[in-house]
Amino acid sequence: MNGTFRGISYPPTYKYSSDSEHIPLEFYNETFPIAKKIDLFLGYFSSNAIKVLSKSFAEFIVNGGEMRIITNHVYSLKDKENLIDNTTLEDEDKIIDIFNDLEKLEFELNDYGQHFFDCLKYLQKEKRLIIQPVKFNNVDLAHCKKMILYDGKDHILTEGSINFTLPALIKNSESFQVETPWNGEVSIERIEDEKNNFEKIFSKIHPSYKYISKEKIEIVINSIGRDKDISDLLDNSLELKSNSYSEKVKRIIEKKRERFTKKIEELKIIDDKPHFPKFDGKIASPRPYQVEACKAWVENNCTGIFAMATGTGKTVTSLNCLLIEFDKTGFYQCIILVPTTILLKQWVEEVKKFNFNSIITSEMYGWDKSLGRILFLSSHGNYNNFVFITTYATFNGKTCQNLIRNKSLEKVVLIADEAHNLGSKKSRLNLAKNIKNRIGLSATPNRKYDFEGTSIVESYFDSYSPEYTYSYPMKKAIESGFLCKYEYYPYLTHLSHNEISDYRDISKKLLRHFDFKKGVYKESAERLLIERKRIIHQASNKKVIFKEILQGILERENGNISHTLVYVPEGYEHDYSNKSDYITEIDDKRIITQYSKIISELGISTHQILGETPERQKILKKFEEGKIDILTAMKTLDEGVDVPATRNAVFCASTGNPRQFIQRRGRILRNFPGKKMAFVYDIVVAPSPEFWEGESVKTKQLLKKMEENIFRGELYRVANFLYACENRHDLSIKSDKNLASLTRLAEKFGIDLDGLINELTAIDMK
Repeated sequence: MNGTFRGISYPPTYKYSSDSEHIPLEFYNETFPIAKKIDLFLGYFSSNAIKVLSKSFAEFIVNGGEMRIITNHVYSLKDKENLIDNTTLEDEDKIIDIFNDLEKLEFELNDYGQHFFDCLKYLQKEKRLIIQPVKFNNVDLAHCKKMILYDGKDHILTEGSINFTLPALIKNSESFQVETPWNGEVSIERIEDEKNNFEKIFSKIHPSYKYISKEKIEIVINSIGRDKDISDLLDNSLELKSNSYSEKVKRIIEKKRERFTKKIEELKIIDDKPHFPKFDGKIASPRPYQVEACKAWVENNCTGIFAMATGTGKTVTSLNCLLIEFDKTGFYQCIILVPTTILLKQWVEEVKKFNFNSIITSEMYGWDKSLGRILFLSSHGNYNNFVFITTYATFNGKTCQNLIRNKSLEKVVLIADEAHNLGSKKSRLNLAKNIKNRIGLSATPNRKYDFEGTSIVESYFDSYSPEYTYSYPMKKAIESGFLCKYEYYPYLTHLSHNEISDYRDISKKLLRHFDFKKGVYKESAERLLIERKRIIHQASNKKVIFKEILQGILERENGNISHTLVYVPEGYEHDYSNKSDYITEIDDKRIITQYSKIISELGISTHQILGETPERQKILKKFEEGKIDILTAMKTLDEGVDVPATRNAVFCASTGNPRQFIQRRGRILRNFPGKKMAFVYDIVVAPSPEFWEGESVKTKQLLKKMEENIFRGELYRVANFLYACENRHDLSIKSDKNLASLTRLAEKFGIDLDGLINELTAIDMK
């Protein structure tokens, strides 16, 4: 099959007719598989015509084709019931699966069953099939029969007597002329004229056409006798019979069947081998920076850390490295480590897209026996394909370690997602030193307050800050269009008088657990640190600010607050080296319930997402579809879980941990259809001089120094948000009261906020 319209062999006259050697069916079978867009301006449309074109129509769909149809208001009963009145899918997951397989799709399109209509309904849902019924002058049937096709480069036009119905394609005496841009200026002008006319009608601005509601659509049985061509719609029982046209039709159908079978076989050959994921039915290519990352990894002896911004495709990049290894050796062996079972399931789907189909997960029954058998065979030179996906907790367990240790794994590629987790105390003891090919993935490889853990991770991957093996900063990703632009709005608040009193008491106790030589807290301080953090999280003034933010969004968006994500404060940072999931503590549940109540009192639909929340994917789907306006979340959306539809994010959790707020921001900066800008609202709890009043000079100095360190972490978050936001200049010009207050407070503590912003900008420019 040729790749463009110019490669088709047309009749010398560019005319197709039922009484010639070149019949209309031939044109459809040649052009549909190539077309990217098809606009039909018809007298009648019948979905039954798709059956005879099922192979060509399937190729058109799999290649990402889009079809718009302007047609009369008269339909067959089946089409009215299934495409106009009821557009609900029976089983969307099954239809999505069908759309990923050309052979399955063609099979469903050549029948007139439920899946046939569900395929068309799915196209309608995705805005790839749009049907617009019209009346001409509000009285008459529209008799135009034109088709405009686009192959990505050229538009061609047909005009004649043919409708998109089964009788018109294979039985009636029909004909049409084809206009192409390479046939001269007159054809070019005709094409442009019809394109403009179609857009006017489709956009509902053409004065001669009436756009009718589905209630006014007539079915064929009520319209017989009005027009002889109406018989086109009575085609449900039409079969190919031995007449003067059938031999031509059969010959074309057989020719198409042979070509289609050959294409299926070619696809199966491709699909049997691992390959880069498909896009619009065709194998795509990695982005340029993903190619650079893989090259850097190979040059670093197939080991390294990809410090790439959240949302830029670290997963795809790492699997492309595995694909490179497969191309060299002819087989693939890989172990993938992830923090949570949610991420494990996401990785399974990503691995399948590369056609690495020999997958074992630690969630499967008997996974240890399956993995043990493969590793045993590999140690004897029999390298069977496998991808083993497991959580850090399971990998650190005795069962997995007994399988991995002391094995020859020189052909295995280790991919550690959120690789900073390898720096935890338990994971350090279980580093797979016998695996030489290593890839660490993390937007934030550095472990805050854990120099030793960070150093171990960097050494294991032979990849060091700040360059690492490959880095792709967020600002660059935004400027390149791979992440969404965002605006940032900080909101300043303080602890209440009573909260300050409790906070001071805990802080004074913490002074006894601080190592002033090393500048870090001792392990004995953990409980007190959590207690003090909870005071900030539960600050009553936060809830007041939170309500103001929601009301501001409602006002800005004229009452539409959909696709809003709220990061509610949580009590502690989870260690995924021991447990792959976590159960929310009672106190944390109470906090998230308080925030949910504020949302509900404003009449806004909301749902909580916690670590133990069942059916999370369904909840996220409803959020994406706008059926749930606001999600309130804790840690479960921190690492690797996608919520690309998010437009507004409210940060109520005062975290100074760069990994947390960078990953959380990355969750909302992913591109999504119709999303041009994201908005981030950040509640910052600032220190108050009241905190150290009445204390001795020495205690005051120590408490002030303690607050300075905490506040520096808060300001680092503010600077990190500010340096890449779209409204940074506006905030400065307007002297935003919150930002101005933060800047003045920073100066009192001797912290240069502009200096922090410039430092981050300089790192991003490298």
